[in-house]
Amino acid sequence: MTKNVHVREETAEEPTTRPITTGADAVVAALEAAGVDHAFGVQGGAIMPVYDALYHADVEHVTMAHEQGAAHAADAYGVVSGTPGVCLATSGPGATNLVTGLADADMDSDPVVALTGQAPSDLVGKDAFQETDTTGMTEPVTKTNYFATDPDAVGDTVGEAFALAGSGRPGPTLVDLPKDVTQGSADWTPSEPRRPAHVAVPDAAASEVVDAAAAALAGAERPVILSGGGVIKGEAWDELRAFAVEYGVPVVTTMPGIGSFPENHDLALAVAGMHGTGYANLALQHCDVMLAVGTRFDDRLTGGVETFAPGAEICHVDIDPAEIGKNVGVDYPLVGDAATVLDHLHGAMPRAPEADEWRERCRAWKSAYPLDYAMSDDGPLKPQFVVEATDALTPDGTVVTTGVGQHQMWAMQYWTYRHPRTWVSSHGLGTMGYGLPAAIGARIAADDDRSVVCFEGDGSFLMTVPELAVAVREDLDITVVVLNNAAIGMVRQWQDAFFEGRRMASGYGWVPEFDTLAAAFGAEGFRVETADAVEETLRAALAYDGPSVVDAHVATEEDVYPIVPSGGDNAAFATNEAQLDDL
Repeated sequence: MTKNVHVREETAEEPTTRPITTGADAVVAALEAAGVDHAFGVQGGAIMPVYDALYHADVEHVTMAHEQGAAHAADAYGVVSGTPGVCLATSGPGATNLVTGLADADMDSDPVVALTGQAPSDLVGKDAFQETDTTGMTEPVTKTNYFATDPDAVGDTVGEAFALAGSGRPGPTLVDLPKDVTQGSADWTPSEPRRPAHVAVPDAAASEVVDAAAAALAGAERPVILSGGGVIKGEAWDELRAFAVEYGVPVVTTMPGIGSFPENHDLALAVAGMHGTGYANLALQHCDVMLAVGTRFDDRLTGGVETFAPGAEICHVDIDPAEIGKNVGVDYPLVGDAATVLDHLHGAMPRAPEADEWRERCRAWKSAYPLDYAMSDDGPLKPQFVVEATDALTPDGTVVTTGVGQHQMWAMQYWTYRHPRTWVSSHGLGTMGYGLPAAIGARIAADDDRSVVCFEGDGSFLMTVPELAVAVREDLDITVVVLNNAAIGMVRQWQDAFFEGRRMASGYGWVPEFDTLAAAFGAEGFRVETADAVEETLRAALAYDGPSVVDAHVATEEDVYPIVPSGGDNAAFATNEAQLDDL
């Protein structure tokens, strides 16, 4: 199988010189003017004029198996590339199938532009074939959406949707395209995407608040940085690392913030929250000043907000003023671009905090509460071991995508993330099945010398497994590792822990042979059941030049630890079942 190389251009293409005679031409020309080089979608009647215009375009279209997969692929493309991903669907079920993916992108502030076909304008509201109130449905899960009405204006509308998706706090936008608008005559000159003049994006925070926050941090005895997904969205990882290293401040990340600070650094405390490290959670709970950057303080991070960081003054940097004080009280509100604010905060620091004892205490916690697991020579294969082995066999900078469930937590805990835009997962919405279509989008966005590995669970993988046909058709070099425990493992774990072991609808009496299924799709399939076969199997799967699937049969009763019960105190985490029973 010959590898199909997809290279992402770093600069926008010149606007098209083809004649623009229809609204559909204008839509496609707007994408080209925005520098879009890939789009993900599924054809259909109402969107067909746009696809016809794509026929001669410089945009490479990837036909997905399902519209939800198209949205997830576009989402992951945006995460890895830093520019909005584009997905297309027809009206009715095509548009409704996008909704889960758009809600996912909205929760995680990922830049996506969705283009949906719609029934002709004069039929809208009359229950026409495949008519759906797409803008009404998607309004709650998009940054903004549009119902196009004018062929001459639709190009500007698409450009504005693109600009808004990627500016400020990123998120998904949608343009609904009635067929009469895309087929109607148009006279439009391509231009670069522009956001509306009335939409302001904060840059620098108020100088007096910066100075006050800097003084608080300088005077702290137990400072900590909480690095969220906004550090990556705002490309502020260099500024954050410079601040942390110069002033010796330990760094905790949120799940969306994974990769914003190298986890192999001495100051790194890894991820906090429900399944975060014990030492990250202890650092947050015992700090006296917290510099939180680009985080929304969601419940999976904080546990019970009344117990979260009880003795800390909080300096909160966020580009979205609506996040300041929404979930936790804030002492120093720093509204602005993360990189700009961190740079100004760095310059305003009067001195480094005297925190030698605090750093030593954090190191002691790391020693006291390491991530570990037990695996005997004759026992079942442990999923943690499979993740660690895959990490060891892949090059630095490998992109990891995941579905949602126990496998996601093990991929978070047992892979060492050193770079931004290498962790691609569903956080706020928790969408099972995200991993495989995300791997497709990530593979196309990533430079061709980077590896892409997808961790899935058996239950999660089954939700979007048809997208494997896309990976084969497009000849994409991705490796999918299915941590197969014959269950919806996280549900089973919660039933054991919180529902007296009543395992209702969480276990599978039978699962497919995923290696055989992969072969039926045209991918290369592998099966592994023992630890001594893991390295050889993974090497073969990773070396295969195309899509491969590893069906890793792991311990069916393995649970994810540490765990903080929902709404609990993050300092009261359990590292095993006996401790959980005592909470």
